[in-house]
Amino acid sequence: MTITRNVLHRPMTRALLTGALALAPLGAACAWQAATPPSNLQYQQTVQQQQTRDQLQKSQLSQQLHQDVADNARRPTANNARAQQQLDAAERAQRARDRANQQDLLDRDRAATALPRVVPKDLPAPPHSG
Repeated sequence: MTITRNVLHRPMTRALLTGALALAPLGAACAWQAATPPSNLQYQQTVQQQQTRDQLQKSQLSQQLHQDVADNARRPTANNARAQQQLDAAERAQRARDRANQQDLLDRDRAATALPRVVPKDLPAPPHSG
């Protein structure tokens, strides 16, 4: 004699099956979206954004290196006020250059990803009624 159980009578199994069926359309939509290649424009924008992030990160690492070098340069001249003033001025100038470079990078990225401007063509002159 064979004993069979109806699996759908168990509350946990029923809940899991219901949840799986409810999420199936979402999974199919995600799989379809992942399968469709992004447009060339989307790809270019994504690449540009990643390059900008990489350049900003590189710039930040460079700033940290400059700061470490400046900190090390201060140690031997800690008692020399004139040398400290010169180092302060050099650090301010370096920070200003770094900020300008980062702002330029962001401005170029913004300009590259901006939608192209549409310039209307000249409309023909309306006919004169006489």
